Amino acid sequence: MKIAIHHRKGSFSERWIEYLQEENIPYVVLNAFDNDIVSQIKKNQITHFMWHFDQNHFDDMLQARVLFNAISKMGIKTFPNEDSYWHFDDKVAQKYLLEALDVPLVKADVFYHKKEAEEYIEKTDFPKVFKLKGGAGAINVKLVKTKRHARKISNQAFGRGFSAYDSWTVFTDTIERFWRHKSLHNFFRIIKWGFKGIFVDKQYKVFPKQREYVYFQEFIPGLDYDIRLITIGEKCFYLKRSTRDNDFRASGSGRLEFAPAGFNLKAVDIAFTTAQKLNMPCVAYDFIFNSDNEPLLVEISYGFQPYVYDNCLGFYDKNLNWHEAKVNLEYEIIGNFLKK
Repeated sequence: MKIAIHHRKGSFSERWIEYLQEENIPYVVLNAFDNDIVSQIKKNQITHFMWHFDQNHFDDMLQARVLFNAISKMGIKTFPNEDSYWHFDDKVAQKYLLEALDVPLVKADVFYHKKEAEEYIEKTDFPKVFKLKGGAGAINVKLVKTKRHARKISNQAFGRGFSAYDSWTVFTDTIERFWRHKSLHNFFRIIKWGFKGIFVDKQYKVFPKQREYVYFQEFIPGLDYDIRLITIGEKCFYLKRSTRDNDFRASGSGRLEFAPAGFNLKAVDIAFTTAQKLNMPCVAYDFIFNSDNEPLLVEISYGFQPYVYDNCLGFYDKNLNWHEAKVNLEYEIIGNFLKK
């Protein structure tokens, strides 16, 4: 067994490398963007290739799926696997996938022609939640309260389109977080994201406009939090995310709680069962709960922000029993991946 890691500072790869060094497992760091990367893989006799590619890096999204699909034909195991990455950062793809698997999820409607979208808008009730296919931290999520607003969104979707990166929303969210928790760290976040809002990074500019489709999701009123569950092998980790002030969005709020309490454990059972159906070794789920306290899945992802989950207090097993434990999700990912 010999592992190849594509390394990027601040990603899962930092701890993956630490794990391999501690366990004395042979590995090499390779650049997945090299023109001769396939030759390097063959030369180094690689058996496993791991890359925590990121939806915010256009070059990652351009290359990762292509490379992994190619080298999997050589018998090389990849993380993430194809069942994990083909729908990554694509809420529309996930809608169809989860519907096919009969997973309980928040109802969503997508239209690829303006006529059908307009007919839907006239017949349905509002508010609805409008989303673009991609984007983390709820940056491409808006509450549509009226038919007039929905028509405006539809016209833009089938007209000039939407930028894939909403720098203004990121900036205003950062300011809100600073006023809620005044710290030097959050102050520097304002400077960082303010600069990016004015001088948008090249990596965001190259993403194509989102157009020629419109995606509406059912709005469930009265929610002040969601639950993030992450299944890795036989363990399920927990995080509660409260919504922003006067806002329905919980993702990206920075209001986190790690002590599990007061939620329907049926969500944990759904998480384990769905991971098996999906054939995904690592799945991050976002759950909300309807008026009957039944869990509904919003979206899924193979990846998530590193280090945040160090504050988790333990995990659930498949029998829904809670175990207190120190948590290192990057170690859990690579340990489970190599064991399998």
